[in-house]
Order: sequence, then structure tokens, then C-alpha cells
Amino acid sequence: MSLGGQLDFSFKPPERRVWRVRELVGSVRAHIEREFSDTWVEGEISNFRAHDSGHLYFTLKDENSQLSAVMFRSQARLLRFRPENGMQVVVRGRVTIYEDRGQLQISAEYLEPKGAGALQIAFEQLKARLEAEGLFAAARKMPLPTLPRRIGIVTSPQAAALRDILHILRRRHHSANLLIFPAQVQGEAAAGEVSAGIRYFNKEDNVDVIIVARGGGSAEDLAAFNDEALARTAAASEIPLISAVGHETDFTILDFVADLRAPTPSAAAELVIRSRQEIEEQLGILHHRLEKGMRYHLLIARQNLTEMAQHGAFARMMDLIRRRQQRLDEACNRLLHAERDRLEAQRRRYEKLSAAVRHYDVRRILNGVRKDLEAKSSALAGVARTFLFQRRARLAQATGQLEALSPLAILDRGYALVFDASGELLKDAGQVAPGEEITARVAHGSLTATVKGRQPG
Repeated sequence: MSLGGQLDFSFKPPERRVWRVRELVGSVRAHIEREFSDTWVEGEISNFRAHDSGHLYFTLKDENSQLSAVMFRSQARLLRFRPENGMQVVVRGRVTIYEDRGQLQISAEYLEPKGAGALQIAFEQLKARLEAEGLFAAARKMPLPTLPRRIGIVTSPQAAALRDILHILRRRHHSANLLIFPAQVQGEAAAGEVSAGIRYFNKEDNVDVIIVARGGGSAEDLAAFNDEALARTAAASEIPLISAVGHETDFTILDFVADLRAPTPSAAAELVIRSRQEIEEQLGILHHRLEKGMRYHLLIARQNLTEMAQHGAFARMMDLIRRRQQRLDEACNRLLHAERDRLEAQRRRYEKLSAAVRHYDVRRILNGVRKDLEAKSSALAGVARTFLFQRRARLAQATGQLEALSPLAILDRGYALVFDASGELLKDAGQVAPGEEITARVAHGSLTATVKGRQPG
């Protein structure tokens, strides 16, 4: 209440808070992420885009709304199928806000198609793509060898499929040689290990046919044989390849790429090698037919020969052949005598040369050359010694003359060389003053002295 008894009414407006845009978006984002941290949402894919970084960007929509979605590379690489526009999917992820645009989006961690399973869609997509490239074409498939010497098997050493194959091969052809490349046939590493086995046999080139074997299982168990890298490795194989994966009703991408698909591993063993008994029976039949045919042709030839022998032309031909044979014998005799004469002449020439060589004593000539060389070496050594003596005498004479002319030679006769403090040779007493230091060089050593007085010369 104010003075004078009047009431004082004051209004204080509420304090307002002003947000920065990023602060507000961040706050809303934190709230939304807490409320929708694990959310399932269903919709149709549109605007799908696979970035070079490996991230997937798309929009989920229904009749009335749409929601942006992103699946980062770490989750996208686990997908067994490729998302496409128009595909109905179910997404599990975390709802958030992309702060740079203030846009609501879902960060997908799991994605599955609605209706058909992910594995089936991935299978159909890969099958269509490889078929379009011609990897399933019959023209590129190689025939199997009739009776291979060595068989390469890519499978797990513990698999029942391997035991089935070994049993069939032992029963039908016990002499077959086997090379087994151990590989996992189920799990994430299976496709890589099976591919490594196919590449190994192609690199070593040590088998005639390759069998990739695995027993039956669920679609998930056989998923490794629907791998694109494995399919391309099998297609690039230069050795015929048999796919023996699963049961008769199971189909994988490897079945379409392989040169031959076997319903079961046991059937692959029966296909890759024919029965030894069957081959022996076929050989017997061929041998009988060949023998029968040869007897018939010999009979016909004998009849023709008999008819020709009774013909006059045959007698004239035989006479001509005999005359030619006689001429050939005569030519052979002449050739034989000529060769003998040539060898005799060579023998006489060799004996003549041998006699000449025996009279030519090489050791005597070498002995004379050696003596001459030793005499010349001795003479050369004497001349060298004389030359060295003369040079040594001249060197000694020159050394004596040089020492006689040396200024140091007079020191041995008691003389000395005197130098001032700067090292200059003193020739006059006037060059120094009393109190200065001088140095005297004698024959053996030096002396230092101080000048006390001087006498002019």
C-alpha cells in the first residue's frame, strides 16, 4: 500500500526462457530416444540409396505418413538380402532426431522383409543377378571325366556326407584316389573355407573332378552355399565341379553354378565314377564285337587275295616286285663294299697320322723350351741385381752430398744456430736488444737464453 492510503498493484511478467535451436533439438532428441529406444515399425521402402560408405538411407512410408531411416554399415553388412524400393519391411531400431536438419528418423538395427523370409529374398535376388550374367548357362558347364584318377572333396571331415561318399566309392571302385580339403559347411566362415578348397584344387591341378558335399538341413544351415563369392569361385573353376549339398528337394545357388548338381552326396559319388563292373562289361562287349569284325574282314581279304593270285596281272606284278628286289639287293651290296673301302682308307690314314705323332717327341721340345726359359730368367735376374746395385750406389752418393750441404751438418762440428723470439735466424747482434730472449739450436737439442749485453761486430 502506498502513501495516502491508495493500493499499489504491480504486475511482474513471467520469466521467459529462450532456447538455442540446437539446444532445443538436442533436448527433444534425448527425450524421444529415451521413450523410443527400441521400436518396431512397419512400412514400404522408398528413396532407397546405398552410400559408398556402406550406410543405407531410405524412407518408410504408408498411406498417410513417412519416416526417414538410416542403417549404418555395421548393421547393413549383416543383411542377407538387398533392400529395394517398394519392398514391405519391418524395421527395429531407435527413434531419434537428425540435429543438422531437425528431422525425425529411425536408426535401424534390424531389417526383415514382410511376408517372405530374408533368406528366401536374398536367394531369389542373387539367383536372378547371376542368371542374368550367364553363370547358369548350360554352354559354360564342363562334362565330367568318365573314370577320374583323383577326386577332390571339399567338406567337413566329421560330416556324414563324407562317410556316404567314401562308402560308395569303396564299393564301386576301390582303387579311386581321394583328396579331401577340410572345410566348415555351416556358419559364417563356411563359404570362405569352401571357396578356399575350390581354389586350392585349381591351383594345384591335382584332381580330375571336385565334389562340394554337405548333408541336408534348414535354409539357415544351407545359407553358406548361397554366398555370391562362393558362386563366382565355383563358376571360375577350371576343373569340373559337382554340387552335392542337402537333400533332393534342397536347392542352393551353388547347385545352379556347378557343372552338375547331385541330389545327395551319395548320388554324387555314383555320378562321379562309373562302376568298375560296368566298365569291364562294356570292354568285354567291345572286345567281342572287334574280334567278330576282324574275323569277317580277314575272311573277305583272304577271298580277294585268292582271286587276285589267279589273275595274270598279279603274276606280272610279282615278277616286277622280284626284279626290283634283286636290284635292291645289288645296290645294297655295292653300298656295303663302298662303305668297307671308305673305312679301310680311314684306317690307313689314321695309322699314318699315329706314326707321325709317335716320332714327334713333345716332351723333348718342352724340355728344351724349359731350359731356355730358365737361362733367360737367370740372366734377367742378374741384370736386375746389377741395375739395383748401381741405383743404390748413386742414391748413397746423392744422400752424402745432400747431407754435406745441409745447414744442420755444421752443428755436429760445435756450431749453433741462434733465433730471436719470433723464430727468425740471427745474423747480426744488432737484431736483438738486452733483455730479449733468444734460442740456440745445437746438434742435439735447443737452448733458451736472455740477452744481457751485446758487442757490435
